[in-house]
Amino acid sequence: MHSNKQPVAIFWFRRDLRIHDNTAFYRALTSGLPVLPLFIFDKDILDRLEDRDDARVTFIHDTILALQDTFAAQGSDLLVQYGKPIDIFRQLLFEYNIPAVYINHDYEPYATRRDAEVKALLAESGTAFHTFKDQVLFEYREIVNGQGQPYKVFTPYSKKWLTTLSEEHIKEQPSQKHLYGLYKTKTEPVPSLQEMGFIRSSIEIPASKIHQDVLEKYAKERDYPAREAATRIGIHLRFGTISIRETVKKAQQHSAIWLNELIWRDFYSMLLANHPQLEHSACKPGYDRIEWRNNEQEFERWCQGKTGYPIVDAGMRQLNQTGYMHNRVRMIAASFLVKHLLIDWRWGDAYFARKLLDYEMASNNGSWQWIAGSGCDAAPYFRVFNPNAQAAKFDKAQEYVRKWVPELGTATYPKPMVEHEFARDRMLKVYKAALTKQEMV
Repeated sequence: MHSNKQPVAIFWFRRDLRIHDNTAFYRALTSGLPVLPLFIFDKDILDRLEDRDDARVTFIHDTILALQDTFAAQGSDLLVQYGKPIDIFRQLLFEYNIPAVYINHDYEPYATRRDAEVKALLAESGTAFHTFKDQVLFEYREIVNGQGQPYKVFTPYSKKWLTTLSEEHIKEQPSQKHLYGLYKTKTEPVPSLQEMGFIRSSIEIPASKIHQDVLEKYAKERDYPAREAATRIGIHLRFGTISIRETVKKAQQHSAIWLNELIWRDFYSMLLANHPQLEHSACKPGYDRIEWRNNEQEFERWCQGKTGYPIVDAGMRQLNQTGYMHNRVRMIAASFLVKHLLIDWRWGDAYFARKLLDYEMASNNGSWQWIAGSGCDAAPYFRVFNPNAQAAKFDKAQEYVRKWVPELGTATYPKPMVEHEFARDRMLKVYKAALTKQEMV
């Protein structure tokens, strides 16, 4: 169809926004075809975002501009488009002679539908669609039990994950050494944030560097929100500005506890890929029978950090102002929403999806269902965090809560929305009523 045009392979950047150690990019660059890198600001995704100053869009835009500079130094360019992927690929097939498209897998339900649609379109033109593992260490059918089925419990999964791990799994894919294979071209300017309906966010993005001293104190200090004991690289794993292989290597060297967190990430990705219905449904079906109160005014107070429980409010304000919340506090705040207020975990998950820089559907869905008791390997439903007891244990000097709740102890700070013991008893009755209707799975 394009016999008079030079054939090019397309490498489509998505959740892998880096030059180095990028599996599909490496395969494209060593395919023998000149490679045209592509990034699509996906209108189907962007149109669902509620905040015009979404910090993640700013971060992606800045990252794309930096990538484009790198490619320009090689005499090439990054083709950046804004629109619906299926429409953009129709246009690309018209403009270029494309024997092959290369991507790294994305396991979220929308992404799998989108990629299937693009694959079908490419097949009509005889274009090969090559996909590779890159954002996890083990895919959804690689770590299975003795019957060949995916695990639903973390501990046996993690043991099998560790015994399966080899040097080959964390071997670098040296894509950065093959940039001479890029297609020599100059494309159009990158669409501006304003053209796509966004404005620049003022939220600061943490650096992608993994500090050794943080890893070495991670096990002892990770539960204390006032201490700088978190890696803060979640957004970089989410958008692939760092490699999971390089990350696991660092964890192996410096922190078994942090490595365990990375295994949880693979575990949740595996669960969602095998059970895409988890996006909206409880892993244990009986939990979808819970009669949530879903009081909108109470939900709004939780979102704003005005519950009257200082550790919960500190966490929600930290989230709203920075796009980040300390992991221990995430559990406390989530438990408060679900157990104290009896508000559906899906409401909380959606709010985190809106605000968290590092939001990954699989990990956050899994964590919310873990708190709610509805997850495949969840905390017992009768486990209820006492926010004040948690604060006394992990923020005894109130350094964290006073930073984010400066009016604490004054007349302007609200009284607790609900008394802890009352809320716990109410939750137990509601849960029991739902779970006696259907045997727990």
